[in-house]
Amino acid sequence: MSAFFSYLRETFETFWVNFVRWLEAVFVEPWRLVFSDFRDYGSILDRYIAQFGAWGWIFFILFMLLMLALLVGIGYLLFLIIRGLVRLGRKNYEKTKLVAEVQRLNKELFFAIQEKNEVLKLKAESLGLEDPTLADNSKKAALVAETFPKLAAVDLKYKDKDTSVTLPEIDQNISLEQLAVRYRYFAASQLGLFYDIDMVRTLFAALGTVKIIILEGISGTGKTSLPYSLGKFFLNDVAICSVQPSWRDRTELIGYYNEFTKKFNESEFLRAIYEASYRKDINIIILDEMNLARIEYYFAEFLSIMEMPNVDEWIVEVTKTSDDYNPSQLVGGKLLINQNIWFFGTANNDDSTFTITDKVYDRAISISLNDRGAIFDAEFTEPLRVPYTYLKRLFNEAVTNFPLSKQSLAKFNKLDEYVVAKFRIGFGNRIMRQIKIFVPIYVASGGTEVEALDFMFASKILKKFKALNLAFMHDELKALITEIEKTFGKNNFKQSIRQIEMYINMS
Repeated sequence: MSAFFSYLRETFETFWVNFVRWLEAVFVEPWRLVFSDFRDYGSILDRYIAQFGAWGWIFFILFMLLMLALLVGIGYLLFLIIRGLVRLGRKNYEKTKLVAEVQRLNKELFFAIQEKNEVLKLKAESLGLEDPTLADNSKKAALVAETFPKLAAVDLKYKDKDTSVTLPEIDQNISLEQLAVRYRYFAASQLGLFYDIDMVRTLFAALGTVKIIILEGISGTGKTSLPYSLGKFFLNDVAICSVQPSWRDRTELIGYYNEFTKKFNESEFLRAIYEASYRKDINIIILDEMNLARIEYYFAEFLSIMEMPNVDEWIVEVTKTSDDYNPSQLVGGKLLINQNIWFFGTANNDDSTFTITDKVYDRAISISLNDRGAIFDAEFTEPLRVPYTYLKRLFNEAVTNFPLSKQSLAKFNKLDEYVVAKFRIGFGNRIMRQIKIFVPIYVASGGTEVEALDFMFASKILKKFKALNLAFMHDELKALITEIEKTFGKNNFKQSIRQIEMYINMS
């Protein structure tokens, strides 16, 4: 036992001796070398000083003066750098204090004005006079216009304006299928954009199912043109918001209040959702190249809001400033996201973009645009302004009149169980709710249940296969094709089978 304690004591003693030696080597030894260097300089000077002569001494003195000036200059430069850092730190500290003081004074001024208005109001009421605060309306409007110039312009544009929308008499009873065909003919005849009818049916079914639609595909396949043409068809041009790689949070998307300028840095996205709150028709906002930044960072709040079942809770906080300085549609600094808005995101899948996660895919409908539609003859077709309430009614009627049949649902559930058992991939209640809405609307647009289920299986389940090690699943993927054909028939589920065959070629 004593031997162990002797070992422990000697180990600690050796450790501390070595640690002190290390400190000496790091902090002391370099300075010893400096003093040794000075001795070397002195030795060199002793060897040559006797032979300098008059000119040698003159040059020696000049050399020493230059070296002294260099050292003084270096010292002075270090002094300036240190002083600048100190001043910068002091300036930032004073700036922070100044901002806090300005905020405090603004708050006190606001409460003082409120108190003054209350006193004047009571005095006016006691004298039977008109409310004096009404005279301040023009001043408040000027303050709002100065703080929110874009939103104030929207308020002015729609002031006392009736935004109600009615369909022409000839189109009073237009069906969802007729609307899809009319849009397809409009895009072809007026914009030179040709879409397969299946693509158009998928688009309208997606509109009735979710508020976020992701358009994926290689460059030049018309990802932006699709929602652009849809906005033209509905006679309300889309708002295009270009996503930047530097976007990290919601302020990049919505904007933020600048405490120094006392102005709100308004984004085009904010202006678009704000203007939609006045309108009664269809509004489309495009997030161009949406995966240049991480969608979960800048769009997280909207992903969460649109999951709320009560649409009255689709509220986003824009600013914390007083309502006296806010546009009319901001109540308590918050804006209600109107139901007549759809968000389209275009996405490229290459090295310059981020992977779109399942969290985003599950809340959206993803449509792949990899092929150009075949050119067809289309008669000249006029656009049509459609009230949001009418389009919503068509969607609701489709869900009621064309519910997913029990036979198709049973087959789909059987296929899902097979995928869960063999690949450990399935989906939750959210996707099942989407299927029960998407399929009826697709059928109401002129399609079939099998085509709609095929699309949803490919976009919601097979897309998750990318996370698997497909290189070792050649046989399992072939067996999945066999199971699909056994369940739904050989000539059905073409999109899903094509997707699986692509995975097989990759394996």
